[in-house]
Amino acid sequence: MYLLRAIVRTEKSPAVMTALLNAGFPAVTKIPVFGRGRQRGLKVGNVTYDELPKDLLMIVIKERDKDYVIETIIEAARSGSEGQFGDGKIFVTPVEETYTISSGKVEK
Repeated sequence: MYLLRAIVRTEKSPAVMTALLNAGFPAVTKIPVFGRGRQRGLKVGNVTYDELPKDLLMIVIKERDKDYVIETIIEAARSGSEGQFGDGKIFVTPVEETYTISSGKVEK
């Protein structure tokens, strides 16, 4: 299993959530976050916004679904056909096991 953490533009978050649902992956955790990437924020006139709002989407998936889910997120989160700075990042981390709290069931 893998934990995918996708940091996406807030305005793209609903499209990503819908795309994941339609692809058969309804279980997603969404957290509003603030930060900056390589572009070091956004400068508008004399004002620099060094922390921009984004959404962090977290989803645990089986190994066989990893590439499909990543492509689904990229297609829904990308701005335009070629994308833009600030579209986000996806981080992939192995998950050793998960526990369902209500049943105590473990999945490896």
